Amino acid sequence: MSERSFTPAEANSALPQVRDVAERLVALRTRMREIEETRQGLAGSIGSNGGGYAAGDLRVLNSELSSLASSVAECLVALDELGVQVKDVDVGLLDFPSRRNGEPVLLCWHVGEDAVSWWHHLDTGFAGREPIDWE
Repeated sequence: MSERSFTPAEANSALPQVRDVAERLVALRTRMREIEETRQGLAGSIGSNGGGYAAGDLRVLNSELSSLASSVAECLVALDELGVQVKDVDVGLLDFPSRRNGEPVLLCWHVGEDAVSWWHHLDTGFAGREPIDWE
């Protein structure tokens, strides 16, 4: 993991690149959940009476799921290389390590937000977010 530390301005400057990767990550995870739901239903149908499905259908889904998992791993590596911590892959919740009054804190952002505008202590997480009040 990278040891980079961001000021709020630096986090917002990095946001366009971070946002692209995070949005891709969320889209990949959404598709993975869809495939998993389909796969579970398909496996149940094949196990009971076939339901007109073949095991090949399940193999196709498993192959796509494996490919998506590889793409997710690539996104996680890219975000790590940018110095960003991924907290929730499903919603694209990310933290940027920072310092506030000399204390280590995390600047907090998730997919859908316009800017990095929140921070929290290392032990409070998303629920303890506060507006950034320093530069």
